[in-house]
Amino acid sequence: MNPRAAHGFTLVEVLVAVAIVAIALAAGSRAGGSLLNNAQRLTSVTEAQWCADNELTALKLAHRFPDIGESTGECMQLAHTYRSVVRVQATPNPNFRRIDVVIANDSGQQLLTQSTVLPRY
Repeated sequence: MNPRAAHGFTLVEVLVAVAIVAIALAAGSRAGGSLLNNAQRLTSVTEAQWCADNELTALKLAHRFPDIGESTGECMQLAHTYRSVVRVQATPNPNFRRIDVVIANDSGQQLLTQSTVLPRY
């Protein structure tokens, strides 16, 4: 038997294999982190959507023509607090009002803007 025909892997081959595995694990970890961030963002935007829907539904159920102006408030959804700004604006038709609801998280980052038009009742 030839002494140079030893069985097994050389150190260089093992180091290349370890480097490939490390790169694959790093890429997988980054992808997993992105998925987690996207899931958290989706949760926040969904909760903000619920807050905006609640604000607009309250205005619709009031059965009164909203006054032009801006008001602020807070909304609790699933133990998170969101800030809301409701802006009522005139439209070219005086029988309608445009309502914009802006929802931000507790650090002030705007998450969602939802708009609708309400008629005079």
